[in-house]
Amino acid sequence: MFATTRDGIRIGYTIFGNPDAPKKVALIHSLAMDRTFWQPVAEDLAKDAAVLVIDCRGHGASDKPQGTYTVDQFADDLADVLDHLGWAQVTVGGCSMGGCVTLAFAIRHKARVKSLALCDTTAWYGEDAPKSWKERADKGVADGLASLIPFQKSRWFSDAFNATHDDVVQHCNKVFVANEPHAYHASCIMLGVADMRAGLAGIDVPTRIVVGEEDYATPVAMAEYLHAHIKGSQLTIAKGARHLSPLEIPAQIAAKLREII
Repeated sequence: MFATTRDGIRIGYTIFGNPDAPKKVALIHSLAMDRTFWQPVAEDLAKDAAVLVIDCRGHGASDKPQGTYTVDQFADDLADVLDHLGWAQVTVGGCSMGGCVTLAFAIRHKARVKSLALCDTTAWYGEDAPKSWKERADKGVADGLASLIPFQKSRWFSDAFNATHDDVVQHCNKVFVANEPHAYHASCIMLGVADMRAGLAGIDVPTRIVVGEEDYATPVAMAEYLHAHIKGSQLTIAKGARHLSPLEIPAQIAAKLREII
């Protein structure tokens, strides 16, 4: 299914569970993934809620416009999909890039947020982020996205998960290399300049923060910063997990979401 944003971009989406269920959840995937990223968690939560998963612009089946992307733009895209569905207020969850979008949504569309789940993410990647993200983006375009797979695999999942869940790893590899280079590049640049720190103090809804113990893409210190600056938030450090905890430990992530939907 598709919804059209305020600037004419088609956003692909899927709903798990009964769309008319009183409890509603929207989940945002990580960089260069698509809506299938959240399927294990969404299927679990669908017993209790309507669960919306979308392809962010530039990803999956959604349109992939040229030009600059911003987390505010991605947040507004989610708001437009919710308008299309007639959903007034939701629990919003995101992982990595999706967590940045979730924060932007909570800041820009405060009245629409019932609660938040922030997985393996940050409000700001640091002073060197514009340079490091541009280098990664440039390499993906120059050498092809497949050239980044070894780097990605080691960041995405723990060694134990990589060794025992080849089906999940291969699916992520397939989705990753299918990205349009220009859209991947724009999304990387977006994350390099994203900074939601000033808006954290205004977030005042039940919030669950989860970070993999071994996550070195958005390390534990970044999650601790979110926890310190979001009122009433709860922080969980997932033992043995790395950067894509919704895929590595979906049952634990679903349980955290179920606490706040």
